[in-house]
Amino acid sequence: MDRLGTLGIFVQTAEGGSFVAGARRLGLSSSAVGKAIARLEQEMGVRLFHRSTRSMTLTEEGSFFLNTCRRIISELDMAQTELSKSHAAPRGHLRVSLPLAGMLLMPAISAFMRTYPDITLDLDFTDRLVDVIEEGFDAVIRTGDVKDTRLMSRKLGTFRFQIVAAPNYLKAEGTPIAPEDLLQHKCLHHRYPSTGKLEPWPLVRNGEELRLTLPTTTIASTIEPLIHLAENGFGITCLPPFAVSAQIADGRLLPLLEDNIAKTGIFRILWPTSRYLSPKIRIFVDFMAANLFSGQLAA
Repeated sequence: MDRLGTLGIFVQTAEGGSFVAGARRLGLSSSAVGKAIARLEQEMGVRLFHRSTRSMTLTEEGSFFLNTCRRIISELDMAQTELSKSHAAPRGHLRVSLPLAGMLLMPAISAFMRTYPDITLDLDFTDRLVDVIEEGFDAVIRTGDVKDTRLMSRKLGTFRFQIVAAPNYLKAEGTPIAPEDLLQHKCLHHRYPSTGKLEPWPLVRNGEELRLTLPTTTIASTIEPLIHLAENGFGITCLPPFAVSAQIADGRLLPLLEDNIAKTGIFRILWPTSRYLSPKIRIFVDFMAANLFSGQLAA
């Protein structure tokens, strides 16, 4: 088991990119991690890392050994899970990445925590495109399509974007009646952090896509600034409904052009591909699929 523990230290250090990152993941000191790696290299007779004062990268032998260790640890996890009682309640640590607007998904997350108190959640909120495997996430919830072939995915639900503006803005600038009217307005856009491209507004007429080059008054890489600017009368924006539901409910924002918006938004949950899905990940995936858009969860 000591040797298996050393393999785990090596994997966490390699994925973290430094002794400090590996130590943080494992709850050990960086000195202890460094000594364990040094002993491992001495036992194997090869250097696993290129080290400098500024960086630490895997050698060719280290990359090969990392893939082998991952396979060994995965097989061990699978064997331990298979040997455990099938009726045992899911438990353990679950690291999940959510978009910055993921605070609006917290009713479903809170319900999961109440239902499975033996699962400890580590929630990371970011709009950047995380590397699920290299950064050690068990699951990631995002909107849009999936392009990473190393990941499994499941659709959690679809939603229709909403075009919104504050009453004072509409009073001063006029209310757009047709999509083309947006060309004369101040439009607040969201930029995809992963690609740098502007997120298109899904405009349609009679089911046909409308491609309009809208003004770009302001651009933001996260949703919260766009909500703030729209609330304060700086322009019109197009956002997911869960991001502006409270503002619409109390009249701070008004929905516009509802008959001209396609139902294009998709929420997905992603997790690393494996021959065996651990109970804690399976139950999280199933729970979110059943409850995220049920509308029946308490906050």
